[in-house]
Amino acid sequence: MQKTTLYLPDALNQQLKVEAKRQNKSQAELMREALEGYVQSRPRTLPRSLGLADDAGVSAADSEDWIHGRWNEAPHGQGKAQETESEKR
Repeated sequence: MQKTTLYLPDALNQQLKVEAKRQNKSQAELMREALEGYVQSRPRTLPRSLGLADDAGVSAADSEDWIHGRWNEAPHGQGKAQETESEKR
């Protein structure tokens, strides 16, 4: 785990202290939970390299649907989801 410094407005800092005490958690734990939820809720951008290579299994017309169908199957940083037959070759 990495240590970082975060500057908060006074009012937000006070709210964080109150919420941490209410939930019996550390302020750092609440901030980690909030940041993790924010990052996971953000839409993932599609790669700009679409259409640069030929693939007999996925046509350019179907590439966006193919990506949308698989993009959210694997968690961030967990590699790709199940391979298609053309990818196994």
